[in-house]
Amino acid sequence: MKQLDVQIMGQSYLLGCPEGGDARLLDAVEKVDAAMCKIRDAGKIKARDRIAVLAALNLAFELSELEGNALKVSRSAASAAIPPTARTDPSSSQSDAAQPQLAALLQRLDSALGVDGRLL
Repeated sequence: MKQLDVQIMGQSYLLGCPEGGDARLLDAVEKVDAAMCKIRDAGKIKARDRIAVLAALNLAFELSELEGNALKVSRSAASAAIPPTARTDPSSSQSDAAQPQLAALLQRLDSALGVDGRLL
């Protein structure tokens, strides 16, 4: 595992980084730095630990919204992949025919999401 020296809100940190993860880690550092600087620059909070907690909460909330939207999209796509007759009558033979389509769609979603299961 390699190490990267980064700066967040003017402070240096030496972070462990998995091979091939440089770009993703640097992107994450940039997002955290921007979130923390935005809170600091608002001027209401001075303590670095409080700023970090608020930034983490803001980023977690944004991630939760993105995951919720991705779930809605995947459900919508899965619903669209099943013929309307199969959706209205689960006991029909067309429902059985839709299973391979649904499995293929889920496999495509899994591979698009990648290893960590997130779109970003």
